[in-house]
Amino acid sequence: MTTITDPPTEQFRLSMLLNDTRYRSATFQAIAVILLVASIAYLGSNLAKNLREAGLNISFSFLSTPAGYDINQTLISYNNQDSNLRAAVVGILNTLLVSFLACITATILGVFAGVLRLSQNWIVRKLMSFYVEIFRNIPVLIWILIIYGVMTVSMPGPRAFRGDNATASMFMDSVAFTNRGVYIPAPVWGPGSLVVVAVFILSVIGVFAYRRYATKLLYDTGRLLPMLWPCLAIFFVPTLLAFFVMGAPIGLEYPALKGFNFQGGIKIGAPLIALWFALSVYTGAFIAENVRAGIQAVSKGQSEAAAALGLRPGRVMNLVVLPQALRVIIPPLISQYLNITKNSSLAILVGYADITATLGGITMNQTGRAIECVVLLMLFYLVISLCISLVMNIYNNATKLQER
Repeated sequence: MTTITDPPTEQFRLSMLLNDTRYRSATFQAIAVILLVASIAYLGSNLAKNLREAGLNISFSFLSTPAGYDINQTLISYNNQDSNLRAAVVGILNTLLVSFLACITATILGVFAGVLRLSQNWIVRKLMSFYVEIFRNIPVLIWILIIYGVMTVSMPGPRAFRGDNATASMFMDSVAFTNRGVYIPAPVWGPGSLVVVAVFILSVIGVFAYRRYATKLLYDTGRLLPMLWPCLAIFFVPTLLAFFVMGAPIGLEYPALKGFNFQGGIKIGAPLIALWFALSVYTGAFIAENVRAGIQAVSKGQSEAAAALGLRPGRVMNLVVLPQALRVIIPPLISQYLNITKNSSLAILVGYADITATLGGITMNQTGRAIECVVLLMLFYLVISLCISLVMNIYNNATKLQER
């Protein structure tokens, strides 16, 4: 009778780290990590030695000292006696604000232009091609200056709204367009306003849930549900009911000309508008090309088959072409969002107080802490870029083709 036994276990030897394919890859990776750590440690110690010899020491205590300067537009309360840390937070919020607005606007503009670039209408197609070629081939710095210059020169000053013989008037008696910015009504939150806001957020979620349900039902059963009026009803009706049931808790504070400027309402400064629209139209041209490439990557047979089933062109684009094109559009779209965030550092050119202007500009010049300010500035842009990449990659994984 033959007995089957396990093969003898080979004794581990150091030479196996290089000769054995089971360990070779891990060995090379470990060596690379050790070399990287050693290089960073050497550079860090060299930096610390040079700073000591120059009489410099790394300290972030300047963040707690008074900033001593004003900021023209803030999302939180701030005055010149607040700390440098709070000034940096104001700059961070301003950066996030203009980046978010520009990402949304550039996406809408880019999708619109990208789809129209494939239009059958020759004039529309050429106009969109003209937009793409002009805006993406001129530096965004130039567009910021152009939009800011046009706005400050062509718009009337606040004094043009004064008197019986005023040369300018407010739009619908509630919005003032001036060379200093746009003044719009500000919401006044009363008791019960949080309920209205919560219902509004739930309504937005409900719209997306209904669209998702309608699309799934169409794919599973072929039954086509109406999309426009149910979405409008879900969006408006619950919020309006909550608004009136709670006794209209949200009011409006209108801007009014008092003294030499408008008071009340919300001021959207000219620097913010110039930076916002410049980043939007510039990046939108790149996104338009990404959208066009994604649509053209979808086989024409898909559109022809959908049209043969009786779907209208709009339905074909929304239900057949764009869902497949997203797999090509999203990866380069991530880079465009990152470019918007990094290009927002040009805000200092028009006096918009972003993080580069506050922490990397005024604070650094006043305190002389160049190394600390630059390190914090780099850390902020690194973190925000990684967060954008993380969110967009999660969405990219959700839309990619699922294989068996």
